[in-house]
Amino acid sequence: MSNAAEARAWAPGALRGIIDSLYTPFSGPGGEHIDESAFRTLIGHCLGSLGHDGVWVGGLVGEAWAMSVTERKQILEIAVDEVRSVKPGALVEACPVSTNVLETVELTQHAAQTGADICFLIPPFFEASGYEATRELFRYVVPRTDIALGLFNTPAAKWILTPAECAHLAEEFPAICAVKNGMFRPSASAALHRLAPELVIWECDMLAYRAGFLRRGISAPGILGGSAYLYELPNNKIYSAQWDLLVSDKLSEAIDHWYDSGLDDLVTGLHAAFGASNVEAPYIHWGSAFKTAAAELGLPIGDYPRSRPPQPPLPDEMVQAVKLAYRRAGLTTED
Repeated sequence: MSNAAEARAWAPGALRGIIDSLYTPFSGPGGEHIDESAFRTLIGHCLGSLGHDGVWVGGLVGEAWAMSVTERKQILEIAVDEVRSVKPGALVEACPVSTNVLETVELTQHAAQTGADICFLIPPFFEASGYEATRELFRYVVPRTDIALGLFNTPAAKWILTPAECAHLAEEFPAICAVKNGMFRPSASAALHRLAPELVIWECDMLAYRAGFLRRGISAPGILGGSAYLYELPNNKIYSAQWDLLVSDKLSEAIDHWYDSGLDDLVTGLHAAFGASNVEAPYIHWGSAFKTAAAELGLPIGDYPRSRPPQPPLPDEMVQAVKLAYRRAGLTTED
């Protein structure tokens, strides 16, 4: 963990590798309980079987909005304990998102006390929105917490910060050391890097990496909350192979591997199956979609195989599209 004062010096060396955004397995007739065993198994799969480098806990994929503060503390405590057991040096990223700034502070303080390494904050997304509202969020949270902070710039908030606004926030709040740009707009990441080169940036559009963003120092050598575990198996680590080529600056080989391995078809197929990329249209099936894909790969999802209400279950046509995407990629076979 880095405290706020050391965040900028800590981040470039620490925020590296494949960091997996975890879904939260639920059990019970209405998904009322967290399935701890399934959650631990998922972490072991990501860090042990796949050899990935860290986890993102309690974010959009993890259905943070659907859980109580107590539950969100519980899953982070489970995650830190399991991570330190499976791969002690792995990164733990927490996402204390809330419409309530008091809860954000409580969850951020808890993350630091529990042993998370960094907290990523999502800009306000209900009633208050925009740059000034985000500035108010950080003005309240920063003096009351002491941990490295990241900014998750995501269309899930129903709006996004401009590169200039991100740079202004970083200048005012040195605890901000990283940005996860989830807009699939590489040009925004390039613009932010020019304005604030001290920030560690992950551009979620992996096309940016094949275009040389890592070589030029625009994007960091870290996937700060992705879903690589949905794109490979322990005996067929095509996503890890792609990442290894990128960080080794073997761009020509990475381009060929992206297509020849079937990754391009798989990523395109899964995004289409999920209904959107959260950019072209609202993404209304976060947990249900990821759990459907995980179950297809044999990962535990708990005995409540969908998101908690009010998010709907994944429609059957999307479920079938997920199955088809995996079969076409050769990661699964016909039922």
